Amino acid sequence: MKTKTIFSSIYIAVFRGVLLVASMSATSQLYAAEEWPTDDIRLVVPYSAGGTTDVLSRKVADLLQQQGLGNVIVENRPGAGSTMATGRLARGGRGSDHTILMASPGHAIGAAIYPGLRYDPVEDFTFIQNIIDIPNVMVVPADSPYDSVEAFVEAARKNEMTFSSSGVGSSIHMSGELFKNLTKTNLTHVPYRGSGEALPALLSGDVDVSFDNMPAVLSHIKSDGLKALAVTTPERSKYLPDVPTLQEVGKYNLDEFATSAWFGLITHNSFPQAGVDKLNAALEKVMQSEEFDSFISQLGAAPGKQSGEEFKAFIADEVARWKQTASEAGISN
Repeated sequence: MKTKTIFSSIYIAVFRGVLLVASMSATSQLYAAEEWPTDDIRLVVPYSAGGTTDVLSRKVADLLQQQGLGNVIVENRPGAGSTMATGRLARGGRGSDHTILMASPGHAIGAAIYPGLRYDPVEDFTFIQNIIDIPNVMVVPADSPYDSVEAFVEAARKNEMTFSSSGVGSSIHMSGELFKNLTKTNLTHVPYRGSGEALPALLSGDVDVSFDNMPAVLSHIKSDGLKALAVTTPERSKYLPDVPTLQEVGKYNLDEFATSAWFGLITHNSFPQAGVDKLNAALEKVMQSEEFDSFISQLGAAPGKQSGEEFKAFIADEVARWKQTASEAGISN
């Protein structure tokens, strides 16, 4: 009887210990969720200051601060088509529990054209939220004889033509390569050192076509400096409602064409769930605000729709698509 009592006491003591540990763990997790962030949040821009990624990041940082997340500091870390900053994020380490990065098509394209990357563009990251999508626009000079995608494709199958971009590996370049691969047209890529050179070349007729980002060409389309033949997104843009999508053409394999200049927040896959939850809650309010809506309208952009696993699946599809496009075009760095 005495032995039984001793074992009962031990059992009760162990049970109470388990409850205490579980209680402490739950309290610790709740405390962490309530406390994050415990330091400044660093929003990394993998490009130089002044571009769309940088301008968007600074606006998002400001709006997140307005939601009470403390200081959100923007850091520009350009290099190797965004892969330098992205690789640093993938390695994690000190500060990774408060570091996020504004990813864009370069995240997926970099994986396609830079061999030997020391990170997996999908599995090494947590995908928080796609912030905006900006259509690319298929544009030709104002005096171009082509007024439709069909007319352009038929001509480009018979004759050598050129398409411009702001540089090898840009979303503009890869959109052109995808169009060339799908339509089997005779297009030669002419890369320039940024939009400052590429756009004047298109306006003057030095090249035949471009698949440029909406913000760069919208004013020229409105002023009849360029002709818009199609937008590259699956749906028409409300900023160019009379311009069809490439998918609407219905032939030349263009039913498979869908690209955009997307921008979204990602982080290291060890980032605390409390941080992801707080960022998602704050971003939901940010993206519903009038200030955000007014800002993205200036870019000709639409709010992003994917978050979490859906955003991750989208990136996986992007990586696969651009790897195939790069392989067919013989592109690598």
